[in-house]
Amino acid sequence: MTFLTIGHRGVMGVEPENTLRSFVRAEHEGMDVIELDLHLSKDGALVVMHDADVDRTTDGKGPIGDFTLAELRELDAGEGERIPVFEEVVDAVKAPLQAEIKDTAAARALAEVLTGRDLLDRVDVLSFHDEALAEIRTLLPTARTALVASRYGLDVIDRAHAVGAGMLVLNIRRVTLELVVERAHAAGLRVIGWTVNTPDQLKLVRGLRLDGATTDFPEIRRAARFTA
Repeated sequence: MTFLTIGHRGVMGVEPENTLRSFVRAEHEGMDVIELDLHLSKDGALVVMHDADVDRTTDGKGPIGDFTLAELRELDAGEGERIPVFEEVVDAVKAPLQAEIKDTAAARALAEVLTGRDLLDRVDVLSFHDEALAEIRTLLPTARTALVASRYGLDVIDRAHAVGAGMLVLNIRRVTLELVVERAHAAGLRVIGWTVNTPDQLKLVRGLRLDGATTDFPEIRRAARFTA
């Protein structure tokens, strides 16, 4: 199967992360898939941000859940960009998406949009949180899901199966061929590595026979075509 290059929060190494500008650039650069993060605003909108608060990536301060969508729209998310909602990203780019959710409330909101917009074939749902993926599986039994993990052991394979995930998205600092990748593949799971930002890291994940790489930089997409 084709090795995938996945744009991390768009292409956050060269554009403001999780903004429409970053997502459009990722598509222009030919990323196979675009990854983004979702939180709920105070009034229930699926806003695209990584952190639980707005401090790092905007000129505001405080938890996302304390702001209405209208209030979030007033913040500068970098170079004049505004915080988008998930539906706007769906409309702005045509590429497949990976949507990372943080909790079961976001899972329920996302499930409603995926159903209403007929997006199940285009969007993979990711989470570090088993219960969020289990909620998606309950609401949308045919959804494609992936378990994300930073610190993990072989139990991550059993965890993925327990919540019906078909893919693992793993921190490359802990990935090993024999102990993780081969066993995951034998268990029917695809394995994506993050974050792959250098030629050496790209060679590592190709050598480990991973199925794809999440990267901040568009040049990794170009390099991946020549790295086997």
